[in-house]
Amino acid sequence: MRKTIIITGASSGLGAEMARQFAAKGHDLGLCARRTERLESLKSEIEAAHPDVKVVLKALDVNDHDAVFSVFQDFRQTFGSLDRVIVNAGMGKGGSLGTGLFKHNKMTAETNFIAALAQCEAALEIFREQNHGHLVTIASISALRGMPRAMTTYAATKAALLNLTEGIRADMLRSGLPIAVSCILPGFIRSEINEKVKNTPFMCDTVPGVRSMVNAIDKEQAVAFVPGWPWRFIAFLMKRLPLKVVMKMG
Repeated sequence: MRKTIIITGASSGLGAEMARQFAAKGHDLGLCARRTERLESLKSEIEAAHPDVKVVLKALDVNDHDAVFSVFQDFRQTFGSLDRVIVNAGMGKGGSLGTGLFKHNKMTAETNFIAALAQCEAALEIFREQNHGHLVTIASISALRGMPRAMTTYAATKAALLNLTEGIRADMLRSGLPIAVSCILPGFIRSEINEKVKNTPFMCDTVPGVRSMVNAIDKEQAVAFVPGWPWRFIAFLMKRLPLKVVMKMG
């Protein structure tokens, strides 16, 4: 069992629900996010429901790359070792390129990829020293194809994260190190990032959607489309359908 789990972006949405569900399975948790007041509330909720679970909080803006390394090391010192790091922090601001929204597209690119790179680096430094660990990145079904409008930059960052994770997995296989690497590609799961999106087909409620993520993570699957139905089938189609059809999903 991967006893100690670090989750970034844990103050809301999928990150907060993953924390609840992993706590229910008996995992100790290191939770970090910018909004510490939400983390405090989440910690109180988890400790009330699962008094044997240890929950440690850290304030972290993942775009402060030096802080990423120091916070992860602090978690390691507190827990003694880190068994799993879930690179979950992300955002989805932006719009069609060339429409004056570069500031937001840039912010999404930096948060979803450069900051994720920093988190992967910081986690793998610790895992290499320990000679064990499980790195998990949270991408998106949109990583499979280019998407229009507000999804354009977001989908591109998730594609980059998917490929980064596969490259890390290849490196670990080549090195023979006992470090597992997983990339989770959620379909439409209700969270704060999409709470204003209405009438979306196949939208899954937060709790069952995250349950499918947690199960895939615990199985240490290399790549997982979640929930499995219908997203494995949709992923198969997305890779093969004409762009004019795929872009209607964006």
